[in-house]
Amino acid sequence: MSAPEEYRGVDEELEELKRRKMEELQRRIEEERRRAELQAQKRAILNLILTPEARRRLDNLRLVKPELVEALENQLIALAQSGRLRTPIGEEELKQMLEEIYRRTRRDLRIRFR
Repeated sequence: MSAPEEYRGVDEELEELKRRKMEELQRRIEEERRRAELQAQKRAILNLILTPEARRRLDNLRLVKPELVEALENQLIALAQSGRLRTPIGEEELKQMLEEIYRRTRRDLRIRFR
């Protein structure tokens, strides 16, 4: 095998690697775009459902319990879309919902000394 033929094989491998990397990058960009689009839609719906004070409370809570806020937002959106939610939800109503969730999910810790 002569030197130019060796380089041709290496060049083909490099081109294949570049192509794969480009496809992966494009796939990631598309996923991120879809994720951002869904977040924007979700935010728009929440803007209709919640008062500004309630949204601020959820944003503050998201810093501490992001999974709880995510679940609550999804539930609020589902209830609003099915027509089972009176909107807009104010801060006090949101606090009551959060208290109810807390009561249902909290665990009582008991320490026993023997």
